Amino acid sequence: MKASGLPICLLSAVFYLFWTPSAGLKTLHLGSCVITTNLQAMRNGFSEIRDSVQAKDEIIDIRILRKTESLQDTKPADQCCLLRHVLRLYLDRVFKNYQTPDHHILRKTSSLANSFLTIKKDLRLCLTPQAAVAKALGELDILLQWIEELA
Repeated sequence: MKASGLPICLLSAVFYLFWTPSAGLKTLHLGSCVITTNLQAMRNGFSEIRDSVQAKDEIIDIRILRKTESLQDTKPADQCCLLRHVLRLYLDRVFKNYQTPDHHILRKTSSLANSFLTIKKDLRLCLTPQAAVAKALGELDILLQWIEELA
């Protein structure tokens, strides 16, 4: 009889593992998009390389992302689209072009890029290509004003 309890114990353990929510997974509601990701794992991965990566940043008077402005400051309807574009920027420009001889940092940045790619796949396409083109051309005056203010 003692041996028959083992399969039940194993079955219970397997059931518990499959039905228990994964540690660190967080569901984010971004306007009409809902994504589930492990932000803590991404933060932990970046924290391991933060000092090395930030030490190479010699442009200290310019910020690409400001801590005072956040995705929550964006209208809910635009949050999904904005995050998708920011992730695309990081995937297409940052992670693809990052170079270092340090293999540990390369593994960590590759892991972060994979996490970003997974999130990006869960985000819906913001606008149809033609609507995006019309929107961009319609707001070209804003871009030109922004450029003019830089001068």
